[in-house]
This record gives sequence, structure tokens and C-alpha cells, in this order.
Amino acid sequence: HGNLPALEAVLREIDADPPDVIVVGGDVLWGPFQAECVELLASRGARFLAGNCEREVLSGESEADTWCRAQLSSALLDEVERWPATIRLDVLGLGRVLFCHATPRSDEAILTRLTPDEAVAAALADAAADVVVCGHTHVQLERLVRGAPRLVNAGSVGMPCEGRPGAFWTLLDGDVKRRSTRYPIEPALARLRAPGFPGFEDRFAAQVRGDVTAESASEHFESRRDGA
Repeated sequence: HGNLPALEAVLREIDADPPDVIVVGGDVLWGPFQAECVELLASRGARFLAGNCEREVLSGESEADTWCRAQLSSALLDEVERWPATIRLDVLGLGRVLFCHATPRSDEAILTRLTPDEAVAAALADAAADVVVCGHTHVQLERLVRGAPRLVNAGSVGMPCEGRPGAFWTLLDGDVKRRSTRYPIEPALARLRAPGFPGFEDRFAAQVRGDVTAESASEHFESRRDGA
């Protein structure tokens, strides 16, 4: 979500022991420093998939979407249009891992810690994977549902809903290891405020400060889930 200070903090941490590959699970767009985040991740050889925010920024319908689109070069917009919806990797100790933004079939379907088991199983039914790693709801989680792949939400680096500040991400290293990286929040907010991203104070700043809890975010997303 264009939160460059959070991304820089995470990359400083992992540069000490670089992973084989960085997978960006969508929604790197929609935020103050989108192009800078893409450039920095690309310099590390990251692989990008598209989330709902990439789709929405490309269409440029809301005020924030229009602002975000206007900040991006035509070359970057063309690149984003080519990002896939899913990425598949074989990971030692975990097997076949499918990375997606929300679910394997949708960039905006909702799976939370509150979603009934049968809905989780239905959403992952065609994944053909041992592990599905998603994002979208901004809360780290792990779900084991009978008959379905292991579900992992990697968390959000730029706009987490964890009830505390930090950048939240996940390392796949023989197992699933949830991580959080601390960084100076108020200096980061001053830097993030400068570009003039619309609605910055209303939503973005609260999540960066850690004001939004996992419980409240999960309840909010769950209320929007089809069939909930």
C-alpha cells in the first residue's frame, strides 16, 4: 500500500539473510509511495501478483484511485496490467504453495479467522495446493480446515490491522513463520503524509499507528463476506 518506510524496514531485516524469492501478494498500489515500493521490490527480484487495489487503481474510479493512477507512469501501469492473479512455488517442507491476494478464484473474496470452516473449504476447493498464502484482510492468520489446503494470511506490511504498530509479513522456511518488524511510526507518518494521498488521515494513518485491532478488522470484513 505504498508505505515505503514500512517496506524499507522489512527489507533491512531480511537483507541480513536474503530469502530465495520475495512474493508480493497484491495491493502494493493504493497509497502514498506506490512506484517507489514497486521499484525497491523489483530491485530485490520480487515476484508480483495483482490484488483488488491494482485492479481499482487501473480503473481509477474513486478519488483515491484516480490520484494513485495519476502518480504512476504509463510504463508502470502497463507492467501492473501484466501481473498474474496467482503464483505457484514448491517450498521445501511445505510442498505446493499457491500465492493469491484473497482466494485462488477472487481478488476480493473474504476469508478471516471468523469464516465458517465450510466456507473456507469451498473457497479453496480448486487450489490444487498444500498451502494457500493470501492477504487482503490485513490480519495474519493460519487456518487448518479438514479437506482444504493449509490457509495462511501473510499479513500487511503497509496497512496492518493487528492492534499494534509494525510491518507484518510471513517467512516460509520449512514452516510458516509469522514476522513483524518495528519502525519509527511518527516520522514515517510525516513522510507518508507529504505526497497528499486522499483520505490519508481517515484510514491510512490509523492502521499504520496500530489503532485497528485484528478482532475489529475481522468482524468488519466478515460482515462483508458473501453469505455471511
